[in-house]
Amino acid sequence: MTADAATPTGASLLTAPLSLAGSWRGSAPGDVLAVLGRMRAACLDGIRLVSDRQPAALRVQDVASGPPHVWLHTDAPGTAIVAVDVGARDWINLSYQFGHELGHVMANSWMWGDAPRNPCQWLEEAVVEAFSLRGLGRLAEGWAVAPPFPHNNAYAAPIRAYRRNLLEQDLAEARAQGADAGLGGWYAAQAGFLATHGTVIAARPAVPAVLELLEADETAVADIGALNRWPERSHLPLGTYLARWRESCAELGLAGLLPGELARLLKPGR
Repeated sequence: MTADAATPTGASLLTAPLSLAGSWRGSAPGDVLAVLGRMRAACLDGIRLVSDRQPAALRVQDVASGPPHVWLHTDAPGTAIVAVDVGARDWINLSYQFGHELGHVMANSWMWGDAPRNPCQWLEEAVVEAFSLRGLGRLAEGWAVAPPFPHNNAYAAPIRAYRRNLLEQDLAEARAQGADAGLGGWYAAQAGFLATHGTVIAARPAVPAVLELLEADETAVADIGALNRWPERSHLPLGTYLARWRESCAELGLAGLLPGELARLLKPGR
């Protein structure tokens, strides 16, 4: 791992040039950029961004079908490319999908060679899903006061409803699998499944607990920027993965609150 805290290149994630690709199905490009800019600010305003593996530019591409994802590529090596699949002026879905993928970019998962790897990919998915939900809440707050479009304050209500519905689904999964009674017991019961299913669906029972940590302290959000700065990335046992994350936080001058609290809650072995 390398770090240069005196040159916080990760700070550019909030201010890096943002461009579009694709048709956008009737949404005006200027409107799309306005919403993306609002969601990026909702996710990152006030957060220390000190990773040494962040992009110099962001490109968001509209794709006709398929799940949203970060396109791992070899061209434009300094640009993170996010693909989303949304209908015309579907600002809520756009914000949610972009927020999740922006979380992956912040977690240093955007360059060629950064492909998802088990057994700990599920934890990154839980973290970036919580990151997006936190951003949606802040987006709604800002939209209610100063919307990006004239006389559009009321749109904050459906943003809140969408976020609430997603969180209620996560809470229901947590209750069904016993994660609401403690992540340690849930992880012990589900470790084998999680080790081979590194998806956001598998990770949903952990999302409410991660969201609580992110909303309680902004330093926990900053810790996401220290993820995956080591060669094995998520291809490590959970205890080792969290230990590497804490070491990476220390290298970057971050508190390490998020990996520390997750280690306390999940109670993994090495």
